[in-house]
Amino acid sequence: MKVLASNRKARFEYEILERTTAGIVLTGGEVKSIRESHAKIQEGWVAFEAGEAFLADVHVPPYENAGYATHDPTRRRKLLLAKRDIIRLASKVAEKGLTVVPLAIVVEGNWIKVELALVRGKKLHDKRETLRRRTLDREAAAA
Repeated sequence: MKVLASNRKARFEYEILERTTAGIVLTGGEVKSIRESHAKIQEGWVAFEAGEAFLADVHVPPYENAGYATHDPTRRRKLLLAKRDIIRLASKVAEKGLTVVPLAIVVEGNWIKVELALVRGKKLHDKRETLRRRTLDREAAAA
């Protein structure tokens, strides 16, 4: 499993409660652009509409060698999830303070997939604790 894009900011900003993997509907130019690791998923989130899940605010720039017919870089892309997974995640997102964000875009075989996480925002003191713990681990490894 090769990671093409990673959302390191999400691991710091949010407390990860649950992870899942979903397929994604892409055009040919988007696939080529993502395979060159040009996607930016830091601002991404998942929207639930009419029983379907969509990946929003993910920037995939047009493929450099594409012709004149290019895609919209920030369009909503449909996620391929089982209906029961969509219902389960949508009901949890309806709770206060929970959302679904992309953690990474990966290649599994020939398929491009998105690792999603159900998350809750961290408080400022939790972020400071994370930084403090990271610093202590780094110092312990250096010693």
